[in-house]
Amino acid sequence: MDAIIISIGTELTTGQCLDTNASWLAEQLSDHGARILRHVTVTDNVDHIATCFREAMKEADMVIATGGLGPTPDDLTREALAIALDKPLETDQAALRQLEAFFARLERSMPPANVCQAMRPQGCEILPNPRGTAPGISHSSSSGHFFILPGVPSEMRAMFQQSIEPLIAQLATGARTARSRLLVFGISEAKLGELLSDLMNPGRSPSVGTSAADGVISVRIVARGESESDARRLLAADVDEVRSRLGDSVFGEGEDTLADAVGSMLLEQGLTVATAESCTGGLIAKHLTDVPGSSGYFIEGFVLYHNSAKTDRLGIPREIINQKGAVSEPVARAMAESCRGISGCDFSISTTGIAGPDGGHPPDKPVGLVYVGLAWEAQTEVRRLLLGDHLTRDEVRDRACKTALNMLRLRLIESQGRP
Repeated sequence: MDAIIISIGTELTTGQCLDTNASWLAEQLSDHGARILRHVTVTDNVDHIATCFREAMKEADMVIATGGLGPTPDDLTREALAIALDKPLETDQAALRQLEAFFARLERSMPPANVCQAMRPQGCEILPNPRGTAPGISHSSSSGHFFILPGVPSEMRAMFQQSIEPLIAQLATGARTARSRLLVFGISEAKLGELLSDLMNPGRSPSVGTSAADGVISVRIVARGESESDARRLLAADVDEVRSRLGDSVFGEGEDTLADAVGSMLLEQGLTVATAESCTGGLIAKHLTDVPGSSGYFIEGFVLYHNSAKTDRLGIPREIINQKGAVSEPVARAMAESCRGISGCDFSISTTGIAGPDGGHPPDKPVGLVYVGLAWEAQTEVRRLLLGDHLTRDEVRDRACKTALNMLRLRLIESQGRP
């Protein structure tokens, strides 16, 4: 089954919004064995949209378009589909009643502009929207199937799962696809490439590829088989092999974060953590508490930007700061140890550094220099990071945060519950 995905909206073609719908739909369709011919992004122009629709209908067994189903004058997808099919628009009375009922539940009058959302080209069907006001539209013929979904991601996904996925499962024939994304931190992309080089040979099946973003490397594994069970068997074998080669550098899979990995291990081992942050400004505490159930392991966090706060709140001796500077190994060590003592936790994390863009004093203390401390009962570890002045302020803070979380993750693996 060949498929084309069309994303509609000037906000997408101008880069004002990121198109996450196309990647999500491509993954869903691929999982059902579809071959994605291409992704198309088109501006809010009725003629351009209609042209895209006509071309896609000629080439693909299935076309899925998103966006342009709202009630405003720039929502032109309905009109474009009518032009492409050479059919008049008409009001679907059932859809209109559903719209009116939606507003009635909110105890609001339906604006006249919303009436257009109940319109569809003659011969098309309305797809109910369980999450909003914009119904979808479907059209099927001997040449294939055409679906238009809302651009709002939550509405699009709900409609796809409710109305389209069951049909695709019936239509899909041939090979099935299974995929996984392993997440890696603390190893260079070049080193990872060396370790997986034979698995990444062109034409190999399953296919293995990598991409890097914000310090995290994703290892993508895609397996195709004659059946779903066959594809999953091939996938599982490669996932196990990659994990074996990369070891503890793999921290998760899919949408996992380092904080997810750390949080689950702390809960499993019945351990607690606190933070004392300077340059990261509470970012580590935020990531740790983003995880549901974090109250079971996160005790408290200190954000200590000014030197006097480090002294007044954590009791860091002034002479250490005066002699070594706030951005130094001794200060990071003292912050971690004092935080652990005050909080009574099993682990504490500290950061002090120069996130930039100003404040650096090369060569000894350039922008991008960060010290990360990790204290536990047995000892305190401090890492010196030279992240580089080529990174933005946000990037320096993000890398420092991830490094700190990864230090704790590796310590939890090593200690196995014995801090």
